[in-house]
Order: sequence, then C-alpha cells, then structure tokens
Amino acid sequence: MQDKYNHIEVERAAQDHWSAADAYRVVEDASKPKFYACSMLPYPSGKLHMGHVRNYTINDMLTRQLRMKGYNVLMPMGWDAFGLPAENAALKNKVPPAKWTHENIAYMKKQMQAMGLAIDWSREVATCDPDYYKWNQWLFLKMLEKGIAYRKTQVVNWDPVDQTVLANEQVIDGRGWRTGALVEKREIPGYYLKITDYAQELLDHVQVGNDKATLNGWPEKVRLMQENWIGKSAGVRFAFTHAIKNAQGDLIGDGKMYVFTTRADTIMGVTFCAVAAEHPLAQHAAASNPKLAAFIEECKKGGTTEAELALKEKEGMPTGLFVTHPLTGAQVEVWVGNYVLMSYGDGAVMGVPAHDERDFAFAKKYNLPIKQVVAVEGASFSTDAWQEWYGDKQKCMCVNSGELDGLTHSQAVDKVAELLSAKGLGEKKTTWRLRDWGISRQRYWGTPIPIIHCADCGPQPVPEKDLPVVLPQDLVPDGSGNPLVKSEAFHAGVVCPCCGKPARRETDTMDTFVDSSWYFMRYCDAKNSEQMVADGAKYWMPMDQYIGGVEHAILHLLYARFWTKVMRDLGLLQVDEPFTKLLTQGMVLNHIYSRRTAKGGKEYFWPKDVEHVHDEAGKIIGAKLKVEVESADGLLPVGTAIDYEGVGTMSKSKNNGVDPQDLIEKYGADTARLYTMFTAPPELTLEWNEAAVEGSYRFLRRVYNFGHKLLGINYTPAIMLALGLDSLDDVEFGKDAKALRLEIHTVLKQIDYDYQRMQYNTVVSGAMKIINALEGFKGGETADGQIAMIEGFGILLRVLYPATPHITHVLWKELGYANKQGDILDAAWPQVDPKALVQDELELVLQVNGKLRGSIRVPAGADKAQIEAAALANEDAQKFINGATPKKVVVVPGRLVNIVV
Repeated sequence: MQDKYNHIEVERAAQDHWSAADAYRVVEDASKPKFYACSMLPYPSGKLHMGHVRNYTINDMLTRQLRMKGYNVLMPMGWDAFGLPAENAALKNKVPPAKWTHENIAYMKKQMQAMGLAIDWSREVATCDPDYYKWNQWLFLKMLEKGIAYRKTQVVNWDPVDQTVLANEQVIDGRGWRTGALVEKREIPGYYLKITDYAQELLDHVQVGNDKATLNGWPEKVRLMQENWIGKSAGVRFAFTHAIKNAQGDLIGDGKMYVFTTRADTIMGVTFCAVAAEHPLAQHAAASNPKLAAFIEECKKGGTTEAELALKEKEGMPTGLFVTHPLTGAQVEVWVGNYVLMSYGDGAVMGVPAHDERDFAFAKKYNLPIKQVVAVEGASFSTDAWQEWYGDKQKCMCVNSGELDGLTHSQAVDKVAELLSAKGLGEKKTTWRLRDWGISRQRYWGTPIPIIHCADCGPQPVPEKDLPVVLPQDLVPDGSGNPLVKSEAFHAGVVCPCCGKPARRETDTMDTFVDSSWYFMRYCDAKNSEQMVADGAKYWMPMDQYIGGVEHAILHLLYARFWTKVMRDLGLLQVDEPFTKLLTQGMVLNHIYSRRTAKGGKEYFWPKDVEHVHDEAGKIIGAKLKVEVESADGLLPVGTAIDYEGVGTMSKSKNNGVDPQDLIEKYGADTARLYTMFTAPPELTLEWNEAAVEGSYRFLRRVYNFGHKLLGINYTPAIMLALGLDSLDDVEFGKDAKALRLEIHTVLKQIDYDYQRMQYNTVVSGAMKIINALEGFKGGETADGQIAMIEGFGILLRVLYPATPHITHVLWKELGYANKQGDILDAAWPQVDPKALVQDELELVLQVNGKLRGSIRVPAGADKAQIEAAALANEDAQKFINGATPKKVVVVPGRLVNIVV
C-alpha cells in the first residue's frame, strides 16, 4: 500500500479487479430478494454531464448498499439512440446518424466505466439496434390487430422548403427553425395509439387520494402533473343550433354546433362562441370573406398544443355567423379564436366572459358583452378587472339566469343537463384532456413503421416473419425531407403481402418515446431473440426504484405506464405499473457569465476565466475577467467587466458546464461521486462549488491516511476478530474504547436510517463524523483501543463504499478485511451493536434557573436522588447557587437537570 493517496492508481486497481471478476453480472436468483434499480437511459449526445454523474451515482449507491444487505440487485444501462439530434448532427457534419451515434455511445460508455458504476453491461441495449426495435415493430403489429393502433389524418407543421414535418418547438414565430420558411398546417395520415382507452386506469393508479392508487412511492408533484395531463373533466356537452348551409345546400354539422363545458351553471352568461380555424363554420365563413380567410391562415401557423396556445395573445375575428342559444333562443355571434384547437373536443367553445378569465380578456379586447350569471354573497361584481371569485364554482349561486336562479353549481349543472336533454340538445358527459398518442414521425432516424403500401390493397402490415424492417445505416439527411422516401434500397423488392404486387414501405418512423416506453423491460431479457420479454421480466418487474429528471415527469412516464398496461393485456406481463418508486433528482447548477457584443449578440464565459465583484456585504454584484479572453469583439483584457446572471442549469451553450472527465482526471471518480452526493439531498438542486470538490478530495485523503496508519498495528487474534464477522462480546473494552464504539455505532444507526430514505448527503456527513471520531481517538496504544479502531474503520469503509467504491475497495483489501469477509462489494452490511449503545455514564446538561451552567456525568443507572446530589455538588452550580437553598431540582431523565433557587 502506497504512503500517499494516488487516485489514479487506486481507481485503476479497483476497476481492473472488478473487470477480471465480472463483478456486476447479475442473474435471476429465486433464493434472494430481488431489487431492480434503474436510471433513465441517456441520449448519446457525445459526453456525460454532471447531471448524469449525479443521477447514476444515486443509483449506484442504492445498488451497492442493497447488495451488501443480501439483495439480488440489477442496475443496467442502455442508450436512447434514435432521434432528431443525430439527424441535425448528420446535416452539420455530413456523416450518417448511425456513425455519429455509435461513436458517442462508445465514448460515453467509457466515461461511465471510469466512474466505477456497478452496471451489468451484459444487458446493454441501444434503441437503434435492430434486435431492439424489432420488438417495437412486433408490438405495434399486435396493437394493430387489437385495434389499439390505428391510422387517421393528423394536422402537422409542414416546412415547404425542407419538405418535412416540424415539431411544435421547431416552429419559431410561425417559421421553420432551420429554413425560416413560413410553416404550413397540413393534414396527413399517420398512426395513433389508443392511450385514451386506458385513461381511467392511468388516472386511478396515480391520482392522489384515490383508493385505487398504487403509485404512492412517487413524488406527489409528479402524480399531480400526470393527473392534470390526463385531465378528467365532468360536464355537459350540448349544441347551439343554426340554419347555416354549405355550398351544396346541406346544413353544416346537421345544424348543430357542439361545445363541452364544466361550467354549465354559467350557460345563461354566453355572449359569444369561438371556433377553431379548421372548424367547418370558420371555413364556410372564410369562403366569402378574404380578410377572415387571411386571419385563419395566420391561426394555422400557430402551435398545435394547449401549452403553446396558453402563452399566445388571444386574438379573434367575427365570422358574421350566428347560432341559437339552446335555452334562451337568443342569437349568439360566432368568432374564430386563435386559442381554440380543433383537436380538442368539438373545436368550439362557449364564451362566458363574466366567469372565465380567458373569455374575460377576449371580451375586453373586442368590446363584447359581459353578463354576470353567478354571484358570491357579499362580493361585488365589476367588468373593470378580473377577480378570482368570478370563476369560483364552489361558493357561487346562479343569478340573472331565469329558472336557474338560486341554484348551486352542482344543482344548476343537473338542471341544465335535464333541460337540454329534454330538447335533445345535450347531456352530461365526462371528457379527457388526454389525446391518443400520434407516433408517426416523417423523419429518418427512428424505428421504421412496419407497414407496406399497395396501390390496390392499401396499407398492409409487414408479415411477422419479415421483422425487423431494418433501417438503412448509411443515409445522410440533406435537409430536403426524409431520405427514406428517396432510398431505392429501402423499397427494393417490396411486395404487397396481400396480393403480391410491387409495393412501397411506409417511410414514417416511430416517435422516440416508443423506444423509451419499455427499454427497462428489455434489460430483463436483453439477449432473448425469440421473445420481447420472458422469464427475466417475470422475475425483475415491476422496477423497484426509478431515477431520473422531473422534466420526464409527464410524457415519458405516462407512455411507459400505458405501454406496460398494453403488454399486460397482451399476456406478456403480470404487472399493472412499471415503476414502484420514483425519485426525481435535482439539477446541477453553476454560475452564468455573459456580455453583449458590439453587434448585439450574446456570448458566454467559462467560470474558470471569471472572478466575482462583491459589495460591502459580500453579495455578488457583478463579474470581471481574470484572464485575457478571445471574443467576437477581439481580445478582451484582464479586468473587463461582464454580466453576472446568477446560477442556472449547466449547459454547453452557456459555457457553464463542468466536464466529468476533467474532474475524474484531476481528483478521481470517487471525489466526483462523493461531491455530488454530499453537497445536497438527491431531490434538490446542486450548486457547483469547486472548493467543495477539493474538500471532498481532502476527506478521501484523510480516510486513506488513517488506513495507512492502521497498517502499523500488530494484528493480534483479537484484532483479527474485529476484521471478521465473529462476535466481540468477549473483548473487555475500557472507558475510551467504549466511548469510541458508542459514537461510531450511534452514527451507524443514523446512517442506516438515511440509506433507507435515500438521503445520501447525510450518509456522507455521517461518514465524516466517523473519521473525525477515529482521528480524535486517544486510546490507540491499548489492545482494546486498537480493536475498537479496526472495527470502527471497517464500519466506515462499508458505509462509505457505496459512494466511493474505489478507495474503500483498496483499503478493505490492503488492511486484511477481505481475508475474513471477502470483497467489500459482497461484505455483510455492518450491524449496529446494541451493547455498544449501552452507556456506563450519562452526560446531562446542567442548568441553574433554566440557564446553561455546564454539564455533569452520572452513572447510567443513577436514580433521581443520585442525580440531584451530583448536580448540587458541582462546582459550577455552587457558584450560581451562591449559598442559597434550592427550591427544587428538576430532572429530565437522560437529558438535563435544572436547579431552581
């Protein structure tokens, strides 16, 4: 063992040992309790970032500690390898996405291995591997058979220059993000999955307070996010009638314009209706109104989701059309509103500006009537400004509503439904915000949808025996649309499975959320070429602990839950939910520094090149360069003032990231791991602090140095007991050794608890307390003291091992613990010795008239009289009693004694 801590050699030795022993290969073992812990698989973007380091270290600590406790633990890893970033890189670098992706996978895997993660690499999957995505295609065909998958037209963002569909986030101010071309809305056919068939079950299992909820191990905020996204609403669907006819003389929509509302109690307050740009009434009106037609075209350039439209300014234009109020018979003007989506409900909404904040703003903008129809006792109503109570349905009573007056919300809803039903114009209905999942993407780098298009027979499923439909690996996108469309090799030899005539393959690929909806199940049977999932999934699923960022709290988790339920219903699984517990780890933050260039652009600076400017109170008020930096405006000298933007998520674009590889090379993987665990609880954000990194390194050096010190002890038979699992009951510990054992086992008890609740920051602080106790121990020259130190250091190594496996592995081996207990990765988890917690003496706080005046030590079994006597005899107490006769002595057992004079 070297005299000084050399992290490079220590970590190389540990990793060589684990590699030679194939230490992390896991097999199913019915004789042990299983635990499946998994981090969300990364996108192979090129390099790991500190968020990855934190996420995977959390998983690794959990895995290693449970293995020591006797669990059969699985921690796999894979790659979410399809997707748009690879295509963008291909456009930029003129290389196939496959080449870019596989090179990145190789580099990131090397980085993970350098971190010393206990990953079973025999189960590695990459979603761009045909052996993996074959099963995407296979299950899609099974869904098609069951009617869960189906084909329909969809409204998409179309870039006419790139000839491709754009995601909503790629449309900026109505233009394509790459070409700047005005984006068009087009209806094209695509494939959908009926996630709405599972809406009630998806809601029941996640809903807070629902008796059927099974996801009580999830953060409540995530459960609420899912509940809101599913969006169950109970209300009334009803029709406004009209006599508007199309060019052929037929009533549009059979003379009925349907809307849905959860506020049927406000129906008498309708002063307008708004329809989506694609609504038949809007299209009819636009045919004879060029100004309206132009407005509708502008609306079509907007977003296609509620979230996007919520951020847009609400705009509208009247159609000149009117519909009839179903209860009053009044004529209601129809507007086109840019905030109404055709894909939600019936593409039309009733406008009640007095009691809907969005409608209120719309009415104020266009001077539309605002009619109050519900009221709260004691509250006044004004059209000057919106007040929250206007939309309150719990305390309101109907007013100005005819026969509804005086009814509560629920009473009014029932009455309105009754009146509308009698007219054949409406009924109570439950609606869902959740929409069926459109999985078609008009892009190259994804799972090919296994459909063959025949001119005579239409779309036909690829026969199962012909799976997988393999994606060509050598295509390079050029920005002119999906290269699969033009790939002769992709379509060569394809015939219709129905009639045998020449045909063409579907060139749409699957949404990459498909890939990530079940990868965690494939880990269980990663090499099974005959089945999607098999005995491995039966053993490991459901997953016991899932770890990942809160940014995936809605879509990824929702789709994974849906996919699991479909696989269950197809007889592939026996579980209802994929993830029993969920931890959403906090982001890693760092300081952000920037300046505006002479041309108005913005450039960012690396924290290493900057120093802070502080005010008199020490608060950061600015920043300046501490080195010369090349910028868009030339060389910036030392001292140049720049802007300090505070802290934010680490990002390459803002030059505030920290490369884990640099950190590992400078300080070692153990330091990187320890720092990310110690600085903040796993679920909270972590603010980067270089000084704290160095502090973590110094702590590990102290641990190493203490281990080296113990090598100088002559290992007697009694000390050998301390190295092993044998009882120390026969060892006679003196006062100092007992005190050391008491302190260490007390900390161990807390560490045990902290591991159970995954509070790894306090686990590390507990380890620091142990090394402090060992370094401060004064009885190391005696045999019993040496035994206590050896035992205590063995406890320290084991509780620290899950966080810093390299250094603890080497010290465990060099000091001889491995000779008695084997490798530390399989060593028994240290148990709290109840006898070590038994104290011969107790230290009690000493007070006089409630004020702290010192402390006293008494025998652990001392009664009240003995404690009182010891307190009264104490010199510090006597000084403050000053000869007076105490009125009483209060003893709080185990804590304090208070003398009242």
